Amino acid sequence: MPHPLLDYAPEVAQALHDAQPVVALESTIISHGMPYPQNVQTAREVEALIREAGAVPATIAVIAGRLKAGLSEGELDIMGTDKSVQKISLRDLPGTVAQARHGATTVATTMRVAALAGIRVFATGGTGGVHRGAAQSFDISADLMELARTPVAVVSAGVKSILDIGLTLEYLETQGVPVIGYGVREFPAFYSRESGFLSPLMATGAPEVARALHAQWSLTLPGQSGGGALIANPIPLEAEIARREIDPVIEQALSDMAALKVTGKDTTPYLLGRIVEITGGRSLVANIALVKNNARVAAEIACELALMGK
Repeated sequence: MPHPLLDYAPEVAQALHDAQPVVALESTIISHGMPYPQNVQTAREVEALIREAGAVPATIAVIAGRLKAGLSEGELDIMGTDKSVQKISLRDLPGTVAQARHGATTVATTMRVAALAGIRVFATGGTGGVHRGAAQSFDISADLMELARTPVAVVSAGVKSILDIGLTLEYLETQGVPVIGYGVREFPAFYSRESGFLSPLMATGAPEVARALHAQWSLTLPGQSGGGALIANPIPLEAEIARREIDPVIEQALSDMAALKVTGKDTTPYLLGRIVEITGGRSLVANIALVKNNARVAAEIACELALMGK
C-alpha cells in the first residue's frame, strides 16, 4: 500500500509497478542550490538525461504538505521560483507536512521519501558531512546518519569540499556505510577530482556497483534496513576546478561566513553562493556538470539493479 502522505507522478508510479529503473533527485539543489533560471533549466535537463539512459526520474519534494515522488512541470516551477519554499532536513519534515507548506528536500530527507516510495537509487550533487570545526560546533549533517540507516544508494561527487572530508569518511566508516569510488581510487571532492583521501572501496562500473548493493542488502539482519551506500563519482575532467584553485576560494568563503555569523542550515547555501560569486560563476558551471554526470551514472546503476530484480 502507498504511504498515505505520499503522491506519485504517473510515470514514476507506472515504472515502480512494472519494476522498471527509477532514480530519485533532490529538490534543495533547485530551490537553494542554484539561482533562477539555471535551477529549473538544470532540473529539466537532468530529468531528460535520466530518461535517455533508460530510467525514470523522480524529483522528491513536499508540495502543500504532500510528499512527492516525481514533480509535474508546474510543481517544478514552484520549487524553482516560490520564495516560500523552505529547505527541509529530517527534523523539519513533520512540521512542513503538518502545516501544509512547501519544502525542498535535502539529501537526508530525499533518501527518506525515496525509501518510502520504494526507490533504491538517488542522484545528487554532493552529500553533507562533518563540517570544519565540528569538534566545537558539533555540526554533522543528518545525511550521514541517514546513509547509515536507509537502504538507498546515493550517487554524488563525493562530499562538498567546504566540509572536513577526512572526518566525514571516518564517520561513515564508524556507521558501516560502504563508500565506493566510481572508477577512481581517490575520493572526489565535489569541484575537484582529488581530495587527498582514498575511497575505501572502488568499482569499475555500474554492474559492479549493482552487485555490491545487492550483496549489501542481501546481508541485512532481521529487523534492519541494510542501510545505504555512497557512490563517489568524480566531476568530469573538463569541468573540474583543481584543489589548488578552489581551496583558497573556500577559505575566503568560510572567513566571510564567520564574519557574518551565518550558522546552522544556512551555512551550505551561503557558502555555495559565495563561492559562485568569488569564482565569477565558474563553480556554478562545475556544479551543473557534476550533477548531470551523477544523474547518468545513477541511471546506469538503477538499470543494472532492475535487471537483477532489485
